[in-house]
Amino acid sequence: MTDIAEIDLAHAGRRVEGSGADAWIAEARELLKLAGPLVVTQLAQMAIGVTDTIMLGRFSKTALAAAVLGNTVFFFSWIIGQGPTAAVSPLIAHVLGENPKDRAQVRAITRMGFWSVAFVSLPLIALLLCTKQVLLLLGQRSELAIAASQFVIPLAFGLPFSLGFQVLRNYATALGKPNATLTVMAVTVLFNIAGDYALIFGHFGAPRLGIVGSGTASASSFVFSFLMMLLVVRRTPKLRGYRIFRRFHRPHWEKLLENYRLGMPMGVTLMFEAGLFFSSNLIMGGFGTAYVAAHAIAMNVPSITFMVPLGIAMASTVRVGLAAGARDGDGVRRAGYSAMGIAMLFMAACGVVLASYPQQIASLYLPATAENAAVLALAVTFLRVAAAFQVFDGLQVTAALSLRGLKDARAPMWIAGASYWLAGFPMCMALGFGLHMKGFGIWLGLAFGLLVAAAALTTRFYYLARSR
Repeated sequence: MTDIAEIDLAHAGRRVEGSGADAWIAEARELLKLAGPLVVTQLAQMAIGVTDTIMLGRFSKTALAAAVLGNTVFFFSWIIGQGPTAAVSPLIAHVLGENPKDRAQVRAITRMGFWSVAFVSLPLIALLLCTKQVLLLLGQRSELAIAASQFVIPLAFGLPFSLGFQVLRNYATALGKPNATLTVMAVTVLFNIAGDYALIFGHFGAPRLGIVGSGTASASSFVFSFLMMLLVVRRTPKLRGYRIFRRFHRPHWEKLLENYRLGMPMGVTLMFEAGLFFSSNLIMGGFGTAYVAAHAIAMNVPSITFMVPLGIAMASTVRVGLAAGARDGDGVRRAGYSAMGIAMLFMAACGVVLASYPQQIASLYLPATAENAAVLALAVTFLRVAAAFQVFDGLQVTAALSLRGLKDARAPMWIAGASYWLAGFPMCMALGFGLHMKGFGIWLGLAFGLLVAAAALTTRFYYLARSR
């Protein structure tokens, strides 16, 4: 009888051997086979935030601006917690690349992923409950800080479930079962839409809670997605076969430490990037509510397009990890460069669309009325800058996650820190304040940071992959 791990590795995609054009085409096919469901899952997950943004925009501009600030604090906390969960996928890929029949290590890696969630959740929840105080210390206006806190408090209690979902998701992805997560996220999007509609506006007999309702609906979606993913793992034979909850109480200190050694630099890397963009939210708050609302709209659009290269990059982590575990240098290079090329092509097309239709896109978020004219005008300007950095954004994420497949986390962490905080942030401040360009200058600085990161991370992958 064929071992369950061997079956799952086949579902993760066969390792492509040989050279020449045929090998590259075969690798691209295997990559897209794994990436397709991941991309749709990312878009479905993003749809939750899009739903919140659109519905809160319809509720009031103040609620929209407060949600932007609240999400800044929440996702900063989420990024800290998700670092160790992100290590689950490359660690499993390396194990299966080296030995497709090793169930015990796969189980230990996943179990310690859950342990890491338990360790980080309590201090992060405590931080989120202090959102109002954090925003006031950062100079935000009192009414926005209070409203943002009301939005975040429900999210705080949903955080452990969101992180637990990430563990299960990365486990399923590494074993070549991304469709399991896709099904869960598709249902969760519908759940969140119904929750937002009911709790923000008071439909279906629910109270009209406004921004509090949006936070409650999102937190409920986190719980729902985790429970649904647990059910899917139990109902899917290839995922159930590893019995990831067997002897759950037993620690595996070596795997836990490896999880943190790889995962924490991953989390810090994402924190450097997201921190720059989150800081731009806070800076916009100093320019006024119109800037914050316009920034929210303009940031939401490239965040959607970014989900596609992110899904491709997540697939490249597994593909590169499988090749690296098998000590196949040609396979490592094919997997990484295929992901980068496909992502760049897609993002170039997105850039053309954003540059051509910024007014129409912005109007999807706010009605084109005289009251909203200033917000829409700013959003159009920001969207044109977003069009310019699409290719850089796609390239930097695929390069970073390809390096993750090589278990290379510390160097990308320092590259991200330098790119976003020694290059991007000073440029934001110089243009936004030094040259008095305000929001437009901030967006140009963001684009510059992404350009530097893309160049540095691609160069890093080139040198590491060449040596294999």
